[in-house]
Amino acid sequence: MQNAPTSSLVGEEYEVEVGPVAHGGHCIARTAENQVLFVRHTLPGEKIIAKVTDGDTDSRFLRADAVRILEPSKDRVEAPCPYAGPGMCGGCDWQHAKPGAQRRLKGEVIAEQLQRLAGLTPEEAGWDGTVMPAEGDKLPPGEVPAWRTRVQYTVDAEGRAGLRKHRSHDVQPIDHCLIAAPGVSELGVEKREWPQLAAVEAITATGSNDRQVILTPKPGGRLPLVELDKPVSVLRVEEHDGGVHRVHGRAFVRERADDRTYRVGSGGFWQVHPQAANTLVRAVMQGLLPRKNDTALDLYCGVGLFAGAIGQRIGEKGAVLGIESGKRAVEDARHNLKDLDRVRIEQGKVDQVLPRTGITECDLIVLDPPRAGAGKQVVKHLSGLGARKIAYVACDPAALARDLAYFAEGGYKVRTLRAFDLFPMTHHVECVAILEPADKSA
Repeated sequence: MQNAPTSSLVGEEYEVEVGPVAHGGHCIARTAENQVLFVRHTLPGEKIIAKVTDGDTDSRFLRADAVRILEPSKDRVEAPCPYAGPGMCGGCDWQHAKPGAQRRLKGEVIAEQLQRLAGLTPEEAGWDGTVMPAEGDKLPPGEVPAWRTRVQYTVDAEGRAGLRKHRSHDVQPIDHCLIAAPGVSELGVEKREWPQLAAVEAITATGSNDRQVILTPKPGGRLPLVELDKPVSVLRVEEHDGGVHRVHGRAFVRERADDRTYRVGSGGFWQVHPQAANTLVRAVMQGLLPRKNDTALDLYCGVGLFAGAIGQRIGEKGAVLGIESGKRAVEDARHNLKDLDRVRIEQGKVDQVLPRTGITECDLIVLDPPRAGAGKQVVKHLSGLGARKIAYVACDPAALARDLAYFAEGGYKVRTLRAFDLFPMTHHVECVAILEPADKSA
């Protein structure tokens, strides 16, 4: 007997009751045929009409948008942004939810990932279950914090700057992004045409008045003359090597955190929320409590944020080694920390450089890995160094939970976990976990 041919379900509509939130900015529902739906633009407990955007009769699950709300949640608000909704901009996930509800949803995702991937309850992780707003972000429903200091605009075929639609290369032209920081909005990128460009990234520093745009020409495209509403440095992405090179102005922006100035060059990584760097440094330092003469590792160290914070607290006989793979970030970190004699920065991938250092023990470890996490081998190596405390900074709760399970295998237990809403309106959330040897007496 032959199986029925697979057929696309895109465009099909289902009336469903929405279940719990899932990692990724959507909620879970089921069709009458018991097929799982991951639905955007809805909230737990709602009754909706869901329209399938991806999947077929043989798919393990379907993706869908809530196109009609039959019974709304008490947490629902009218999306403040005119570009938020089915088929439009994919940058925000929770414009339709009250700010407090957004944080609760993020907390539920963290708790679910901890339980599923690390076998930990919130209590076992030393977490009270709350997701804290950043300073100044606690706004009434209908108001949106303007926090994004870096906005990557995609340019459409007509030369208009916009933002990508969800899971798509299609561009939603916009005239204003509500979550863009004032320094980005003031540049007026959306008001101009960008012929021969594929992308425009706008950056505004929080520690200075530095502003920067990074232009990516289309293949064979020429750079336009850049005239924006505020003074700005211009960089371009080279077609042949993907490198970022200065056209005019500074090749870096100056940021401030923990009473230090950090140079961040060529569009290098810096926390996007204006309060994020200070918030995370405080959480990490409060968790680690560095002592004079401590030795420490700062892994995936970027331009040296945590290495600088620890280096200022360990005295003249302590030492910090930072490891970072990005060449320009390493140059910036060495520049930023040149006044701290006991801080050294090595370039390379953590899993390759760390074994070569010959380090067999240290007092403190900070790791702030990319979204995929540190991984089993790195965690195994770190677990063998006998650190008194480890601070794990995570932008993805699933990767955090997986790595916490590996740390448990290596003899480390989470003592405290804190979560911060440093990406309002989106599903992203930042966590700081503090680990100690499991056999340490309470």
